[in-house]
Amino acid sequence: MSVHEAAQPVDVRVPALPALPALPVASQRGWERTYVACAAAADAVSALAAAVLAYEVRFPEAQGAHSVLYPLLTLLLPVLWVAAMAAAGTYDRRFIGVGSEEFRRVVVAALGVISFVGTFSWATRAEIARGYMVIALPAATLMTLALRYALRKHVHRLRVDGRCVQRTLLVGPVGAVEDLAQRLGSAPHHGYQVIGACLTPHEGLPERRGKVPMLGELADVASAVSRAEADTVAVLACPQLDGTALRRLAWELEPTGADLIVAPTLVDVAGPRLSIRPVEGLPLLHVDHPTFTGLRRLLKVGFDRCLAGLALLLLSPLLAVIAVAVKLDSPGPVLFRQLRVGRLGQEFTILKFRSMVADAERRMDEVVQLNQGDGPLFKAHADPRVTRVGAFLRRTSLDELPQLVNVLLGQMSLVGPRPHLAAEVALFGSDMTRRMLVKPGLTGLWQVSGRSDLTWDESVRVDLRYVENWSFMLDVAILWKTLFVVLRRSGAY
Repeated sequence: MSVHEAAQPVDVRVPALPALPALPVASQRGWERTYVACAAAADAVSALAAAVLAYEVRFPEAQGAHSVLYPLLTLLLPVLWVAAMAAAGTYDRRFIGVGSEEFRRVVVAALGVISFVGTFSWATRAEIARGYMVIALPAATLMTLALRYALRKHVHRLRVDGRCVQRTLLVGPVGAVEDLAQRLGSAPHHGYQVIGACLTPHEGLPERRGKVPMLGELADVASAVSRAEADTVAVLACPQLDGTALRRLAWELEPTGADLIVAPTLVDVAGPRLSIRPVEGLPLLHVDHPTFTGLRRLLKVGFDRCLAGLALLLLSPLLAVIAVAVKLDSPGPVLFRQLRVGRLGQEFTILKFRSMVADAERRMDEVVQLNQGDGPLFKAHADPRVTRVGAFLRRTSLDELPQLVNVLLGQMSLVGPRPHLAAEVALFGSDMTRRMLVKPGLTGLWQVSGRSDLTWDESVRVDLRYVENWSFMLDVAILWKTLFVVLRRSGAY
């Protein structure tokens, strides 16, 4: 379909169909019940294994066998553990597969069990060995988190294959529908499989990658859910769907059991900054300002420098081996030094192991035609200036390790936006200047989201998303994901 054709009003109303019985989506979501059952079984196994471990470590000899208390605790802990997980909402299907909320609730439940056991022991004067509890409860927490993580990764693999997904119907204007369909399609691990769209009146859906079929207009949503066997309806902002219309749509979807989710126009703002404040029956979405100062920043600075110092100490033998390899591979210095722009526009000298020939910057004119980037950044899969050792260092990201010195000096952070050259910063738009409110990072959301495979616009959006939502737990999650990204060598060249 051409652009001119797409611009013409198109009557997309589907022919009237006889009323269909409500489709029970619960039958489509058997995998969710299976996931919850597996999660509960994993929690019970974790608690039982931790209790047995604590019993064997604390009472290695037969003298512990005279008391029935600890064998009884070993058998009861899995029951108490699963009950606490259920009470904390860790089995809520809203948290299946994505986000940190499931893990946060696991930790909350574990703390609840620790508090309950301590209170019970004090109230009943039951002299439970501290060594037993110190081993059992932390071990159960770590095992539960590990098994939950493994279960989540299994679901991600199934979702990439088109299983364990929510069949999603999009509702709204054509532009917003296209944008959301593209975002959901690029992140299949979230589990939203777009099966169609109902558009605002007199809008046609142009052909595009993904082929989202038109299933009607706003008035046809409920019938489209039944016809397409959708179990989720995602509504985007549009004037036609005001509060009253949205409430009526929720009533129409009740018999089908389909979930109703509303996608706000506010993008790239994470949950911790959002809260709902009901005022006279009107749910107001409150957005907190991002925090760049205070205790949270001090925590980040202390964490960065302590971990960078420890990493330099532990990795010093590896750094020495890499330095020798770089020196023997090609003439020139071991380290590559370059001015980059840091927090609040301050320049600093970034350190990397040299991965190119010594005169690489002077030979830029020879390779400019190889540029595969769509923005200010130069990207080339086969850059002839890269040395043999340098190619390996780039694939494994080992060339970045000297930046731990930059972190130790306070010029960089372990996690942050990509550090850019002054010439690149000069081409930034006004939005991109916000990325300089925080220090650039050794790794970041850009690295775990695709690295050099990202387009310029995607890199901009990812950097801004991190700046707007940074937190200590987000940094920990990115560091954890970076390990697997580096091992897969994805997007590194």
